[in-house]
Formats: sequence, structure tokens, C-alpha cells
Amino acid sequence: MREYLLTLCITAAVTYLLTGPVRKFAIVAGAMPEIRARDVHREPTPRLGGIAMFFGLCAGLLVADHLTNLNQVFEKSNEPRALLSGAALIWLIGVLDDKFEIDALIKLGGQMIAAGVMVMQGLTILWLPVPGVGTVALTQWQGTLLTVALVVITINAVNFVDGLDGLAAGMVCIASAAFFMYAYRIWYSYGIEAAAPATLFAAILMGMCLGFLPHNMHPARIFMGDSGSMLIGLVLAAGAISVTGQVDPDVMNLFSGSERNTVHQTVPVYIPLLLPLTIIAIPAADLILAIVRRTWRGQSPFAADRGHLHHRLLEIGHSHSRAVLIMYFWSALIAFGALAYSVNSASMWIVLGVVVLSAIGLVLLLLPRFTPRAPVWAERFVPPRYRRRRVVVASSSSQPLADGPAEQEPRTPVAAGVSGVNGATAVGPRSRLSR
Repeated sequence: MREYLLTLCITAAVTYLLTGPVRKFAIVAGAMPEIRARDVHREPTPRLGGIAMFFGLCAGLLVADHLTNLNQVFEKSNEPRALLSGAALIWLIGVLDDKFEIDALIKLGGQMIAAGVMVMQGLTILWLPVPGVGTVALTQWQGTLLTVALVVITINAVNFVDGLDGLAAGMVCIASAAFFMYAYRIWYSYGIEAAAPATLFAAILMGMCLGFLPHNMHPARIFMGDSGSMLIGLVLAAGAISVTGQVDPDVMNLFSGSERNTVHQTVPVYIPLLLPLTIIAIPAADLILAIVRRTWRGQSPFAADRGHLHHRLLEIGHSHSRAVLIMYFWSALIAFGALAYSVNSASMWIVLGVVVLSAIGLVLLLLPRFTPRAPVWAERFVPPRYRRRRVVVASSSSQPLADGPAEQEPRTPVAAGVSGVNGATAVGPRSRLSR
């Protein structure tokens, strides 16, 4: 565990330290596109944040290769090299798109080629555990098609959700944290070495997102762009492919006892089928809704619009930060709920906890304009946005204010043209407004 945490910290530190210089490079290179109709930011913001994230990925793999225990991952498996090859290709395509706006079909072809490069180097799905059937061996073509489809879907799902400051990086970080806990449990509890690459990928992915988030939170100073969103989507898909198609369920020795006990014990076998889907449940739902919406309107499925889930949260009335936190909440609920169910599927407390948290999430969605107000005696200790607003009524006669009786002030007539009257401050200093 200590070596995984060290790799995570090194990756986060390298990503964080490189993001500032990368921002200056993006400004000099002109990677600051004009604000589009679907954008929610008000000022041109540099992209190319994926450059820092890619070098963070390289630093994490390099450090892990020189650690005692994690070095065995590179000796016994070719998956880290396959990940680095596919990540380099998809990152290069993303950098070109951030600068020159590549066509969507060209990007789709590049994503399929990157997935094919990983398959050629051994990162592929070999078998599939199917509930009620058992382990089903896949042919080479079936494994290749399934792997490419999973990589392309995950990349585009993460790319679609990258619409608010800190949204994509935060959601992927939450998902990778849940995935790390699941893969580490498979590797440590059951002693399955084939789960070690997926654990390493999840730790590095967490470091990439945590290192980039301080620069990307609202208001963002830099965007990750397609070079970053497609990169973290590919790393997330690589971890899911590794733990789903490389870990043999028969090694866990779960098929023993009565039929009912066997069903509960084999839940960790079937969770790899569901956990990658729960990790990208929110982005995938957004992706499917976007395709259906655009096709129904007669548009291309790749045509951009303002109908994504985060756009709808803003239209309801949520602030930018609150919309991001709500998306974080639902992602954590789905990912960690599936993780808890894989640990103990027979516990009703887990189901009740998920139901209660879902109800809380629905209440948060239905209260977009709720702003708590502090009592009068505590107004001095809270920020101004939580204080009660006072309404001042201007009139010739003395009228009470909203919070108390009005104070009588002598009113002296002022000649026209004197500085300070009705904004006539072309010559003299501007008068300050009274409290």
C-alpha cells in the first residue's frame, strides 16, 4: 500500500508542478479558443492541460518501475507498456485537437487505433464471467472488438462530461478511488497478482486528477482539453479491461457450499462486469441522452449543444460550484455503492444507505435556490452572502426601513453641476455610497 501511495503522490506532484508552465505555454501557443455558444465560462481560458497530466502518468510509471514490489508488475506483465503506448497516441491526437480542432471522425479513428495498439500488446479481455453461465472464453476477434468498444465508449463518456470547471477530473478521481479499493482488495485479499496492474493504473489516475484539480476548480485557470479528457478516459478503461478480462474467477475458489452461499460469494466475480459501468454511469447516461437528443433533432451525434446534464443543472438554478458538487455526489454514490455491495452483498444496511443517500440527492436537486440565512446575532461571523438583505426605501417623508426605524438626516439642497450629484463626477471625486 505504501508504494501505491508513493506513486500516487509523485504523480500528483509532477502534474501539479507542470500545470503552471503548461498554462503559460498554451497562452503563447494560442491554444485559447474563443468562447462558444455552449460554453459556460466568460473569459477565454487556455487548454492543453493534458500535457501536464501525461507527464504525470509517465512519472508515475517510472517511479513504480523502480520500486521493489511494483517492479514485478513490469516484469510479469506487458500491460503498463501497452497503456503507455495507447496513452501517448491518444494524448498526441488530443494535443492536435486542442490546437487545430480536428474533425470528430478523425478523433474517433484515432481512439480506435489507440485501443488497437493496447490490444496488440496484450491489454485485452480474454474471458468474460457471465452470471448463471460461468466463465466464457472469448475468441481473439471477440476480445478485440469488446476491448475497442469499451475504450471508445469510456473516452467519449469522459469527454462529454468535461463541461464545467473541475467536473471531469473530480468525477474520474472519485471513480478511480473506488476502482483502486476494489482492485487492491482482489490483489491483497485473494492474492491474485493479475489484479496488480489495474491497482497501479487506478493509483496513477488518482494522482493525475488530484494534481490537476487545484488549477481546474472554479474559476478554472486552465482546461484539460481533449488531450486530458481522452487521456484519463483511456487510463480508466485500461484498468477496467485489466481487472475484468485478465483475472480468472476460478482462482478465487468461491464455488463451494450451498447454492445460496455460492451466489453471495461469487458477487466479486460479477462486479467487474458492473463496476466499470457504474464508474462511468453518469457520463455514459449523458452520452446516450446526447446521442438520442441530437439524432431526434436531425443533427449529427457529434454536434455540440447545451443539453448535457451539467448544463441542465445550471438552467434549473444551481450555481457553478453546486452543480459540480451534485455531480460529484451522484458519482460517489454509484461507484462506492457498487463497491460496498461487492464486499457484502447480503447486508440490507448497504441497500438502505444507498436509498437514503439517493433521497438526499433528490432533495438537493429540488432545492436549487435554497440559500441558508444566518440569524441577526450571527451575521457578523458569516460571509455576506448568508446575511439578510436590508431594503432601504427612499422617500421625502420619514418611513421605517426594512429592519428598523429610519434615522432623520438633514437634507440640504445642492446646486446643479456640483460634483457628486447623480453621478456627475467628471471633475470632482465620486462620492461614496452610504452604508
